[in-house]
Amino acid sequence: MGVSIMKRIMLTGALGQIGSELTMYMRSIYGNDNVIATDLRRQDESKVVKSGPFEMVDVMHPDEIADVARKYKVDTIVHLAALLSAVAEAKPQLAWNINMGGLFNALEVARELKCSFFTPSSIGCFGPSTPKDKTPQDTLQRPKTMYGVSKVSGELLCDYYNYKFGVDTRGVRFPGLISYETLPGGGTTDYAVDIYYEAIKNHKYTSYIDKGTYMDMMYMPDALNAIVTLMEADPAKLIHRNAFNITAMSFAPEQICESIKKYIPDFTMDYDVDPVRQAIADSWPNSLDDSAAKEEWGFKAEYDLDSMTKDMLAKLRKKLDVR
Repeated sequence: MGVSIMKRIMLTGALGQIGSELTMYMRSIYGNDNVIATDLRRQDESKVVKSGPFEMVDVMHPDEIADVARKYKVDTIVHLAALLSAVAEAKPQLAWNINMGGLFNALEVARELKCSFFTPSSIGCFGPSTPKDKTPQDTLQRPKTMYGVSKVSGELLCDYYNYKFGVDTRGVRFPGLISYETLPGGGTTDYAVDIYYEAIKNHKYTSYIDKGTYMDMMYMPDALNAIVTLMEADPAKLIHRNAFNITAMSFAPEQICESIKKYIPDFTMDYDVDPVRQAIADSWPNSLDDSAAKEEWGFKAEYDLDSMTKDMLAKLRKKLDVR
């Protein structure tokens, strides 16, 4: 990796789906004391809280972000605090305030303290008019959800802070993320996590996303590696900086079902489509073109659907103590 660009890293939303795993992953690389986890709430039993520095921070209060950043002399801010797609659609005003207000506050702290900055965007930043297959890096973005609107706005705001103030901003557009560690928190792609739990516990699953609905997905280990690889990349090579398309696989519910059947032959699936989440899924791409991420910083995913299914089921069996 060469000389590490990051030395002391602060994460917001560190107890969320990505944060709880990214904190531990970064601590394994940079040392426990050099990765400062923050969140709105405290979970004393969490590995994140037990294994290194943890501070309570509400991203709606910029002074709280700044105080922690100064206290630990951080050089990098990883901003993860946000409401996810399905929750954001139910509470659009709150989603705008948290997703945009929190991002603005964190960027201001990065500007004042000269920190590098990472925040994730999402496939939710695209809309029904975006090309569906092999969606280009630079394309039409007119989302129809508050989550999507806040993600496009966030991409533009990060670009602005880089262009106007020289803040070293970076980001990726995450597809649906699949993980055995943390239960998902109100996203549209969450069915792809739920299905594994139900396969092990009950050998059956009812999908709220309809058959034939393709969405881009990624196994969490690939997502964590992508964040660190991008943050450690030579800034001179980055043309886009923010909102790189990245992907590992694209599948519909019936395909994940077939993949699980290879390991749990009696697994069955039926459908009870949720119109809200289905409408969100229908507005998103089927697959992304990730060539810019590959060319500019060497992005590469290790897991495909079957290798993920095998690992996911093995890890969940252990976690749930099911033989």
